[in-house]
Amino acid sequence: MRPLFVFLLLAVATGNAAAQSPAEKMRASVERVLVTLPEKSRAQAMRPFEDRDRTDWHYTPRTRNGLSLKEMDKTGRDAVHGLLQTALSSVGYRKVVNIIELEIVLREIETFGWMRDPERYHLTVYGTPDRAKRWGWRFEGHHLSLNFTLAGDKLAADTPSFFGANPASVQKGAKKGLRALGEEHDAGWAFLESLGEAQRREAVFEARTYGDIVTANKDKAEPLDAAGIAAAKLDGKQRALLWKLIEVYAGNFEPGLAQARLARAKQGGIEAIRFGWAGSTVRGRPHYYRVQGPLFLIEYDASQNDGNHIHTVWRDFSNDFGRDLLREHYAAHRH
Repeated sequence: MRPLFVFLLLAVATGNAAAQSPAEKMRASVERVLVTLPEKSRAQAMRPFEDRDRTDWHYTPRTRNGLSLKEMDKTGRDAVHGLLQTALSSVGYRKVVNIIELEIVLREIETFGWMRDPERYHLTVYGTPDRAKRWGWRFEGHHLSLNFTLAGDKLAADTPSFFGANPASVQKGAKKGLRALGEEHDAGWAFLESLGEAQRREAVFEARTYGDIVTANKDKAEPLDAAGIAAAKLDGKQRALLWKLIEVYAGNFEPGLAQARLARAKQGGIEAIRFGWAGSTVRGRPHYYRVQGPLFLIEYDASQNDGNHIHTVWRDFSNDFGRDLLREHYAAHRH
């Protein structure tokens, strides 16, 4: 029997059987990108599906494989943005654009800001986009790593997905007031502040933060300690706030992928989902939270720059980089 998330991805978000699946839309969009590239650039953008680089993801400034926006002409860059708009919701796409624009802010405020570059974001395609075979793609740079694995035009996986923001709230300059991940910040605090005194004592499991997300950039995330408060101990209003927080993260992706994430989060029961907080419970100070269910983990960390620097990630314990999806695909095509 196929997992629920696979069935949801086979379904069309609009309910129209003639509409394209998320995987089909991404395939067509990646093909449009590749057509815009000269032969040499296309070869640079593409790597074998089995390449270790596919699961070697990062969210820090560094040298990367693939093809950067800087190495593309306007047609190529526009095609990449079209691809991002295909895979993400309008809200998620705007967050990506804002995160990239924060490189300009850092260029202005940091001592070594000249190293920041909003065009050092790379597209890598793993394998060849195909209607039936496995392939994948990644868009990655400082504070962004969006990873997609596809098995033909029916199945798609979209984790791990990392969004970060520095500054989390821009304090001066042309971008003053910009909060690229303001929803993730506000929804976390709204839930914490809804808890009663005894509930908060259970939810806050550490007085200090970890300095970053605990799972870092591991290629496979394992469940963290069952810290914090379980949804089974929440009232209806508090459960609604917790689910709203989860929806903020799922809602960064196009509707079919978002619904599949939410269905995945519900597996094992909403009552089993736990919310844990570490660090200060005073706004404006370093803090961390995580939401963990039987199959998934959301981490949010605002430790650096006195709490004005955010890292967030969504991990799937068995389906990061499409591991479950590919097992389903192999089982269906083993003959």
